[in-house]
Amino acid sequence: MTKKTFSYLFAVLMIVATQLAAASETDYQAGMKAIAVNDFSHGLHFLELAVTGDPENVRYASEYRQASIRGKEFDRSLKFFEKVVADHPNSANLHLNFGFAYVDKIPVAGSITQVILANNALTEFSKAVELQPSWLAYYTRGESFLFWPKIFNRASLGVVDLLKAMEIQKKGPRRSYYVKTYIALGDGYWKTDDLTKARAVWQEGLKEFPNNEQLKNRLALQGDQLKSAIEDQFDPGKRVDTDLRELWSN
Repeated sequence: MTKKTFSYLFAVLMIVATQLAAASETDYQAGMKAIAVNDFSHGLHFLELAVTGDPENVRYASEYRQASIRGKEFDRSLKFFEKVVADHPNSANLHLNFGFAYVDKIPVAGSITQVILANNALTEFSKAVELQPSWLAYYTRGESFLFWPKIFNRASLGVVDLLKAMEIQKKGPRRSYYVKTYIALGDGYWKTDDLTKARAVWQEGLKEFPNNEQLKNRLALQGDQLKSAIEDQFDPGKRVDTDLRELWSN
């Protein structure tokens, strides 16, 4: 292949990519407009087209899941991500959102099904870490380990992932959502019976994010009150906030 031919093919590919991105944005906007008036049938259809057309777009995948939650279309969301992940097996973004789709269904499932969903979510989060070991991937898998009861001995695995997330965030510019790592890592230390380290992490986080109420609350509580506050955070019957909007709003 000559240099001229390569340049021509590259230009063609760039044009095609631009056109596909534009089409996905059009589908996304149409989907969001439909969702805004509670037309979930058309809204989810257009959002699925947007995700399919641009599988690496975090915003499209996250908003699709949030719309699925509002419309109580948990199974539709899972089936969609199963298909699109099969078509794009090397997309960390899709694996991550597939995992979140499992998490989204947990509050409305029975106790046995909740365990299956949580385990499936971990599988997808692990694939995302393998493909793209980012702050989001490590934080997400790390926190998900903390939801498991002590008998499974997974809190220590969560601490390992959250330490990696902390290492990544300290190398770059400050982001508002990085406070989540301080909260979760402290919870992880608490779950592994190291209250000294837990409080040290929460205190470090409060210096970085002095207005965070969760950190203030954890440092103000002791004993059974602290236990209740942390365990309430990991109640499988309560919905986990899996909205990733803060990522692109930053």
